[in-house]
Amino acid sequence: MSRNNPTRDITTDDGQERHMTRIGITCAVLAQQLQTYVTTQWQVVTRGRTDRGSVTIEQVIWAAAVIAIVAIVVTAITNYVTTKAGQIK
Repeated sequence: MSRNNPTRDITTDDGQERHMTRIGITCAVLAQQLQTYVTTQWQVVTRGRTDRGSVTIEQVIWAAAVIAIVAIVVTAITNYVTTKAGQIK
């Protein structure tokens, strides 16, 4: 067994592989990553509640603006068509 290769199993003098050490280290690393992920997600959730609803209000305002613009365009086209239809003899 090479001492320079840390990926190989560590063996004791009697030949037993020490997988439990590797499993323990892996579990510790995964637990730390999970804690970091959960902490980050919790910060996103709690931070998002301070301005909750602002996106919805913005979408309503944009929808109202689009509806108003469409109404103006439809009114202009209707008036144009009505005027041109009145000119037909």
